Amino acid sequence: MTTKKDIENVLKNIPDPEIGVSLWDLGLVYRIDIDKKSGKVAILMTLTTVGCPLFDQIAGPIREEVGKLTGVKSVDIELTFEPPWSMDRMSEAAKIQLGFV
Repeated sequence: MTTKKDIENVLKNIPDPEIGVSLWDLGLVYRIDIDKKSGKVAILMTLTTVGCPLFDQIAGPIREEVGKLTGVKSVDIELTFEPPWSMDRMSEAAKIQLGFV
């Protein structure tokens, strides 16, 4: 069965459509839950801004790529803005890629 680490690795390869940095490195993913019996993966995530219109362009690739992992039957993505995203959530690699370091 797929592990959280497997899902993290997938998310590291899905770029934000506007910024070009991975969803994982931007710190957009708050939680990953896996129900091994049902094969359901639940992802709690946010966007960089409340008004960001790109959720469908972000959620589609997540569902598609995570859905390819062994034992995954469905992928549920919940959007939250609590706590609000901030640049503090970005990985060091993302900060370097965006020129903040």
